[in-house]
Amino acid sequence: MGDDATVREILTSTGDVWAVVGLSNNTSRAAYGVARVLQRYGKKVVPVHPGAETVHGEQGYASLAEIPFPVDVVDVFVNSELAGAVADQAVAIGARAVWFQLGVVDEAARERVREAGRLMVMDRCPAIEIPLLD
Repeated sequence: MGDDATVREILTSTGDVWAVVGLSNNTSRAAYGVARVLQRYGKKVVPVHPGAETVHGEQGYASLAEIPFPVDVVDVFVNSELAGAVADQAVAIGARAVWFQLGVVDEAARERVREAGRLMVMDRCPAIEIPLLD
């Protein structure tokens, strides 16, 4: 959910710093592979996970609020019940866009993000979408 124009805009025009909420060193999790793809396409990946692990060579943070530099996009790998709170945090830190991964849907959160003037995509994966831009 998210029109193709919004997907393209987030991937090409919002900036290259992507906070990936739910990213850890667990190689079997989708976030791990998606973060690697984002890096291959020139994005700086910022892991956000309670363990604040360093992943793919990037320092991790326990929460979005702890990241000491601007974030352009927040990529959300948490279940739909928790995603709305993450979207609100993304807006609070000034992220330009919020991306909910495949299977993550919260219509009320999308409305709040859009009302705050930010871009929003739900139920899509940037690792699938970004190669289509080539």
